[in-house]
Amino acid sequence: MYRYFTDQRHEALREQVREFAEREVRPRIAGMEASRSVCHDLSRLIARQGWIGVTVQRAYGGMGAGHLAKTLIIEELSRVSAAMGAMVQASQLGVAKIVHFGSEEQKKTWLPAIASGDCLPTIAVTEPQSGGHVLGMESTAVRDGDDYVLNGHKIYVGNSHVGDLHGVVVRTGPGSTGLSAFLVESGTPGFRVGPQQPAMGLHGFSFGELFFDNCRVPAANLLGEEGDGLSVAYSSSVLYGRPNLTAVSLGIHQAVLDETSRFSAERQRYGKPLAELNNIKLKLGRIQSRLLLARLSAYHAVHLLDQGLPCDAELMNAKLVNVESALESARDAMDIHAACGLFTDRPVERFLRDAHHIVAPAGTSDVQLLRLGELALGRAKGEWSNRLAELLRLEPAERPEEKASATVPGQRTGPGRAVSWFSRHR
Repeated sequence: MYRYFTDQRHEALREQVREFAEREVRPRIAGMEASRSVCHDLSRLIARQGWIGVTVQRAYGGMGAGHLAKTLIIEELSRVSAAMGAMVQASQLGVAKIVHFGSEEQKKTWLPAIASGDCLPTIAVTEPQSGGHVLGMESTAVRDGDDYVLNGHKIYVGNSHVGDLHGVVVRTGPGSTGLSAFLVESGTPGFRVGPQQPAMGLHGFSFGELFFDNCRVPAANLLGEEGDGLSVAYSSSVLYGRPNLTAVSLGIHQAVLDETSRFSAERQRYGKPLAELNNIKLKLGRIQSRLLLARLSAYHAVHLLDQGLPCDAELMNAKLVNVESALESARDAMDIHAACGLFTDRPVERFLRDAHHIVAPAGTSDVQLLRLGELALGRAKGEWSNRLAELLRLEPAERPEEKASATVPGQRTGPGRAVSWFSRHR
């Protein structure tokens, strides 16, 4: 179904990432699985390919290739290693906060470094006591002269142990307008990363704890204005988190189909390959059908996002469909592998473990269903993608802080504007 939304340039990018993943990522999987620790060198190597900057405008050194291109990059990395796909998707959340809320000075400072791979950004929102309830957070920032002093504790921070720049949402006042976001560099006094805890899957990726103990950051590190923290958190989750995690699930799903089809063709039972048995064909057919539908929902949602069209419902549905279908297909794959699937010499058990990690971030499947139910009842609380669409409808010269050289992500530009990655790779 990808051909319905991609063109030759997208497919060339896919092949580039796929070849890299096979050459550089696959040989490291065994080591990551054995050590169950973050793979620093591979994370940096991937970042240096420029892919973290896929949605960053060319004016700031990025690819300017859009959300569909981002989906392909994450999908192809996840097809080989969901841990490395998760690394890229988590960094993209850090990109979102600067792209949409950063001042011109913050963009000029950080986006070129992110695009070149010299800086890996993160976003830190969740806390132990509040979980997914963003308004329940208790970490604080207090203004003190030209600085803010941060205190608190964040958990489940993607790229916690490889990140260089953390976007931290904390309380500066009461209620929904009392959240603000700050850029905190690694190495800042009063900031520390907790020890990495072994997890069920995504070995090679880190999603750990950040601690702030009278951590002093300049007021210039405030993202947007005081009170914008809730918007930073929600927009990053909706516009980047959901499609990014959808892409990770999609890559896992493709790997499930590839591996199970290969196993079924090679494994002999009753004097013939497993693939000749009708019950096996039926299970493979279900996996294939789910994958076709999952890819269609994923690509359609980000295609709308790239067009600047409202698509919150499509983004929610894409995550729901991809997460649930990848899990179902991984379970079918385990049934086909039977006892063989229980051992780590085959990757199917890794696919199942990794797929479970994609359920909770950016909202569990129940959360997506609740939001879709509210939409069906006419009670939706506004669309984050609609707010982005309004921005994209403005010409670059009309946008605040984005004069002259700015470009719409994923679209080719006219005379006198910055050139996208795709327009240079036609």
